[in-house]
Amino acid sequence: MRKKRPAKRIRKIAIDPNPKGDLKALGGAQYDDWNNWLASSTAGALPVNQNDEDSATQATVAAYSGMIDMKPADPIEGMLISQLMAANQASLSMYRRAWALPPEQFEARTKYLALADKAARTVSMLTERLDHHRGRGQQQITVKHVTVNADQAVVADQIVRGKDTALLTSSAETPMENLEPHKDVVPAIAKGQRRSE
Repeated sequence: MRKKRPAKRIRKIAIDPNPKGDLKALGGAQYDDWNNWLASSTAGALPVNQNDEDSATQATVAAYSGMIDMKPADPIEGMLISQLMAANQASLSMYRRAWALPPEQFEARTKYLALADKAARTVSMLTERLDHHRGRGQQQITVKHVTVNADQAVVADQIVRGKDTALLTSSAETPMENLEPHKDVVPAIAKGQRRSE
């Protein structure tokens, strides 16, 4: 007896050739299908009673406001910001639960605090990844050039980003006046050697 093969289901997908991106502020994409999906997934991941319409709506508005303020520039930033929202709320929820327990329930309180700390570390890691993505992995180098001659000193700061390494060269408009060299010469003595007088 042969088993019947399941009928193949064909999905017809239509993608808008002219996306408007009205909700780009939420998900970072030009396609609002993505932005809506990411936003609703984020709202569903918040640690609130989803059956309580008022508290769920209030939490969703607050999370969306935070997402908009973080200004996702592309879908990757949208994903990172969405995960930041969920991890931050999970951390705060665990802290709240830990402190709501009576001191006698020390083990349960400790477990909640450990979970809250883990979620807080996740928030920190996601924030670093977001900053790294926004900077496209470029590092910023601050170069301090210090020139000291007798009683004069010049300190110049330059900030170098990415591939602008040509900025590392000195760029003083007027050179510092040369001072007379010291006439007293102090000979260098190797370690263990005595000075002959």
